[in-house]
Amino acid sequence: MGIDVSKLNFPSSSTPAFSTRKHSSAAFWEAFCIAVDSIWTHKLRSVLTLLGIIIAIASVVTVGGAIEGMGAYVWNQLSSTFASNTFFVARIAAADISAEEYEKRLKRNKNIHIEDMESVEQLCKGCDAISPMMQGTDTIKRGSKISYDASISGISADRPKIQSVELSEGRFIGGTDVDHARDVAVIGSQVREDLFGPAEALGKEVKISGDNFTVVGVEASKGNMQGRSLDRNVYMPYTAFLKKYGTRQSIAFQVRAPSESAVQSTEDEVRQIVRSRHKLKPNKEDDFDILSSGAVQQLIGQITGVIAAVIIPITLIGLVVGGIVVMNIMLVTVTERTVEVGMRKAVGARRRDILMQFLVESALLATIGGMLGLGLAYLLCAIIEATVGFPMRITIGYILLAIITSGGVGMISGIYPAYRASKLSPIVALARE
Repeated sequence: MGIDVSKLNFPSSSTPAFSTRKHSSAAFWEAFCIAVDSIWTHKLRSVLTLLGIIIAIASVVTVGGAIEGMGAYVWNQLSSTFASNTFFVARIAAADISAEEYEKRLKRNKNIHIEDMESVEQLCKGCDAISPMMQGTDTIKRGSKISYDASISGISADRPKIQSVELSEGRFIGGTDVDHARDVAVIGSQVREDLFGPAEALGKEVKISGDNFTVVGVEASKGNMQGRSLDRNVYMPYTAFLKKYGTRQSIAFQVRAPSESAVQSTEDEVRQIVRSRHKLKPNKEDDFDILSSGAVQQLIGQITGVIAAVIIPITLIGLVVGGIVVMNIMLVTVTERTVEVGMRKAVGARRRDILMQFLVESALLATIGGMLGLGLAYLLCAIIEATVGFPMRITIGYILLAIITSGGVGMISGIYPAYRASKLSPIVALARE
């Protein structure tokens, strides 16, 4: 069966909608070409116009990169303790509470003892790994050499299953070490440097408060955090820790769930075991705290969010100043190009064509400023990261903020100059020639 092509209604140049779309796209392209030509012809003026926007965008993105980098840096440093899919059980372990709430919990909550953790080890079916978190500070000696303020941790053999422990030498604490309360220790790289220097450390003894401990491993260097070395750690079996520092102190222990989706159910299981140990009735509140790694990460996000909410608007003030500069320059441009506007109107350009011409030019100026500011921000971030060592992270959100905001500021700043240009009378404009 044939088709009568003559009866099909194809759009033609005489169709009003087609003609309007064609005119609009042609007018925009013409305005864009005029804007590019004007910016290129007056390079110095264009650069001076863009300086305010470049500096403002670079400031916003650099500050944003610092905030995002700070959040990532803090979490990376804390992730050695607050590993994913884990939670803490302790007497008081809230991430963010008031002084009043802390006092309330201090009176209500009871000590967590090693027997509580051992009950969880025996009864919890959803627990992948459990390790106590016993902390103290002590001085480590070897002959005349001393390492001050070492962080002493009593842990179980499950510690590497809960959080990453990278060793540069030797081995970690084993199950047999824990079962027999052996006096063995894994030391941090800074402690090793203080006590042994270039000499062999494995198999040698160090004194911790007068008691001899044999070094079985050396932890790889973890660097610094806020000027404090993270390499002054000493790990020993928690049974040896209790034997040395006392058995009735309150402890905290960390539990790892099989997966992120199982964290809540594992928390509930551990909660019921500890409540049973503490003989709590169903209507009674917990007399202990549980803190998940997700809560800590959420708190870090809230802190960085508050910082961003305060600092970013302040740096955005620079964009307002840059917008005012663009407006002033565009007003001068309108005055300088009065004859050009008159000639365009005389040959048939409409008010909206003139309006589009100057709006496109101001928006293009500001967008170029945003792109250059973004490039400057990347350069500044690279310099800061290379010289200071502080991580900088520019996210897609800040990139979009830079481009959209700068273009928007340019568009808004160009409205009044464009309106003035569109109102010029062609007779008056040509009379100035």
